[in-house]
Amino acid sequence: MRYELVFRHAINEVKGEGRYRVFAEPERDAATFPILRNYGPGPDRVVAWCSNDYLGQGAHPEVIAAASRAATAMGTGSGGTRNISGTSRLHVELERELASLHCKDAALLFTSGYVSNSATLATLGRIFPRLVVFSDEKNHASMIEGIRFSGAERRIFRHNDLSHLEELLAAEPTERPKLIAFESLYSMDGDFGAIREICDLADRYEAMTYLDEVHAVGLYGAHGSGISEQEGLAHRLTFIEGTLAKAFGCHGGYVTGSAAGIDALRCHASGFIFTTSLPPPTISAALASVRLIKNGAALRALHQERVATLKRKLSAADLPLMPSASHIVPVRVGCPVRAKMITDLLMREHGIYVQPINYPTVPKGTERLRLTPTPYHTDAMVDDLVAALLEAFGRVRTANEAINSISSIPSRMGRGVTL
Repeated sequence: MRYELVFRHAINEVKGEGRYRVFAEPERDAATFPILRNYGPGPDRVVAWCSNDYLGQGAHPEVIAAASRAATAMGTGSGGTRNISGTSRLHVELERELASLHCKDAALLFTSGYVSNSATLATLGRIFPRLVVFSDEKNHASMIEGIRFSGAERRIFRHNDLSHLEELLAAEPTERPKLIAFESLYSMDGDFGAIREICDLADRYEAMTYLDEVHAVGLYGAHGSGISEQEGLAHRLTFIEGTLAKAFGCHGGYVTGSAAGIDALRCHASGFIFTTSLPPPTISAALASVRLIKNGAALRALHQERVATLKRKLSAADLPLMPSASHIVPVRVGCPVRAKMITDLLMREHGIYVQPINYPTVPKGTERLRLTPTPYHTDAMVDDLVAALLEAFGRVRTANEAINSISSIPSRMGRGVTL
């Protein structure tokens, strides 16, 4: 078998759909974030508008200092899995801090948010042999993977459609174990999950709940523990999952819940048991960041103000801003080719770093730019971005009109030219 031909075919499929990715090569500069060094096409310095480090915590001096102290004192690696030699005092301390953040009995660290979702959901299906999982259709790929690996039967309910969810719940026997898995904030559209209403249904039908707070931790609630805290609902959820890699500016994922629930995961989750644990510098940095953010109400308020300012100016410029109630600011393009053209123009000619969001992250035909302002984006940066978007959208529209005009003229072969 010609394996290389199969690889090339797989690549060409993606290229043929216009969604082949070429990575940019920026480098974070802790002293100037969100301004990055650029080693690819475009200016030497570029402004990042697509980072998930929503609060700039990855560049915070106290967070960096905590990582540096741990690296000097403990080295760069953890030395093993948590069950062998990879548990330190810092791991235990961070788990206690995260449990406290979400008002839960216990927490368990994983190597990423993806792994915490996949490993936890897969394990719950093994702990409860007859489990049926009710999953929002817009759940993250990591949740979908975990549910598939669990071996549990799954029921997909329409996004935030409570009537559909109740219909599915009501069809199951009362005694059958049930789990509702959903997100507090869906990161591509920027809308919120119906936490209160889903908790009400869970109580009515005796179901557990699993809430992904990945894109909300650090940003919402009095102490930054997410939408569930903001709405006073954390105590009603069986499991709350989060990440250290977005608003906390570090790396890793975690799940919080009851003491027995978390201990069961610790004993049975392959994604926890069989992988090297997070290294001390990362754990120390995350611990410092979580503690800072617990008292970061002013920073969260500034972040929300920056989001509102960007949305207002994009709307005033009549750019195709998609509806969003959260800090996620999506701008519709609707075509992977045009999205790539626009982001290339922004990078090369304006020093603005944005990545196109294409299938399979979003459905085909809904391609977009996903803008994520931070507290450190200035008014001047916002104005520069809006002006650059207007120019880029205008140039791409003009180019498309010219191509479409040519394609409407039959060639000698009887076929037009297509983009």
